Amino acid sequence: MGKDNFNIIDGGSIISPKGFSAGGVHCGLKKTERYDIGAIVCEVVATAAAVYTTSVFQAAPLKVTRESLVDGKLKAVVVNSGNANACTGQQGEADAYAMRAAMAKQLGVAEQDVAVASTGVIGELLKMDCVHAGIEVLPSRLSNEAVGAEDFSQAILTTDLVKKEACVSVLVDGKEVIIAGAAKGSGMIHPNMATMLAFMTTDVHIDQDVLQQLMRQATDLTFNMITVDGDTSTNDMLITMASGLAGNEAMNSSHPDWSAFADAFTYVCQKLAMAIARDGEGATRLVEVVVQGAVSDNSARAIAKTIVGSSLVKTAIFGADANWGRIIAAIGRAGEPVNPEQVDIQLGHITVLKGSRPVVFDEEEALVYLKGDTVRIFVDLHGGAGQATAWGCDLTYDYVRINAAYRT
Repeated sequence: MGKDNFNIIDGGSIISPKGFSAGGVHCGLKKTERYDIGAIVCEVVATAAAVYTTSVFQAAPLKVTRESLVDGKLKAVVVNSGNANACTGQQGEADAYAMRAAMAKQLGVAEQDVAVASTGVIGELLKMDCVHAGIEVLPSRLSNEAVGAEDFSQAILTTDLVKKEACVSVLVDGKEVIIAGAAKGSGMIHPNMATMLAFMTTDVHIDQDVLQQLMRQATDLTFNMITVDGDTSTNDMLITMASGLAGNEAMNSSHPDWSAFADAFTYVCQKLAMAIARDGEGATRLVEVVVQGAVSDNSARAIAKTIVGSSLVKTAIFGADANWGRIIAAIGRAGEPVNPEQVDIQLGHITVLKGSRPVVFDEEEALVYLKGDTVRIFVDLHGGAGQATAWGCDLTYDYVRINAAYRT
């Protein structure tokens, strides 16, 4: 992924691509005054695609959104936080459909053109009086200015401490194309996908099947490579809307600018994924695990995810303990081919294992490194050309505190 192919837009947001507005309000689903319902709206019927959680328990909004996306088109997505509307039976489904209908009515669009997403507590019915009150106000709060994106980003957060945004521009047919994203996610983060909602907007002209394929490829390299706690949510969803207003020729894999566009799209996914991992519940450090020399990329992915998801590795990093034994143990149980006599491990620039043999290193230097806000673990298996990167966070006392009292 070459950053020379695209430009990062500082201060860019989901409303930066042509044709989009967004907004958010507080409707009463959360006990605090934080915004808890928001929307993204496109001024034209956008080409749209989505990927969803692999959990067998899929929340009602996912069923509704799947139906809306049968034709690969959307005008809007409405999102609430504070309540996942998951494991809520027929009433939950009816409520999700009612959310879609209410938003469509307020915007004057077909119900089929509206997607629905929810996040929050599982197993409780939505307070639909609050939802309807919020949706009635939302159209007046939509904006194609920065305030609209800010309000939307705040409206989708649950235990998140910070909003997650990314935005880039890339030239396609000599025209500026913008790709942007906003996401939420902090706990129950584990592939595939993670406990997250992510929304991407772009003004590129692209066919729906091409967009869907690109999303799946980018997701495999980014959102499916993060973990916080090994749990997968019922509500995970990534939706992309493309307005086509940039004016380029239809984008596909044979387009001369395809590589640059795909790199830019994947970069936005990666930045959002890393932001989710960094903001893991109670986390103090972002952990990046790079595995190379595996027998295949898929093997490298499995090993990287096993390392970054290991509770023992995560607690060692929280304690700034250069315990490479926990890393080697994770590699050994990943279920992938590894020669146990030729593994190298580095913590940042500090080599701690060479050819599967301990290397004398400066413990104080390692302590200082591991106390930084980002810890990178490099593993070379010397067994092939496979490589992968995974992201996660440390495991802290605060993670237990937050989740022990999540409903209260």
